[in-house]
Amino acid sequence: MLTKISKNQKRGHIHERIRKKLWGTAERPRLNVYRSLNHIYVQVIDDLSGKTLVSASTAEGKKAAAGKSTGGNVAAAKSVGKAIAERAKAKGVSKVVFDRGGYIYHGRVKALADAAREAGLEF
Repeated sequence: MLTKISKNQKRGHIHERIRKKLWGTAERPRLNVYRSLNHIYVQVIDDLSGKTLVSASTAEGKKAAAGKSTGGNVAAAKSVGKAIAERAKAKGVSKVVFDRGGYIYHGRVKALADAAREAGLEF
């Protein structure tokens, strides 16, 4: 019997394939993206030590506290990209390896990456 593979399972397989090739080091940590329907989450991770250096998301802040879900759009992704770049630069990180998390480089993921580049991150 044939079973249907969900979009999230396909994304997981793509992400596994990407992760075989990408490693975050202390010099160039990995910028990881996770996208849900309502929010977008970003982490800068040093894979050698297994630690998250900085993180940002649309789930934090005033809008999330008010109970309004406004993180599922391109404008929110741009603000998260800018925030992660500022936090990473404050920690002394200027170069990263971009891990799109198996998502297509389009829409919110692209907007986040472009905003992070504009704010000073190199990848």
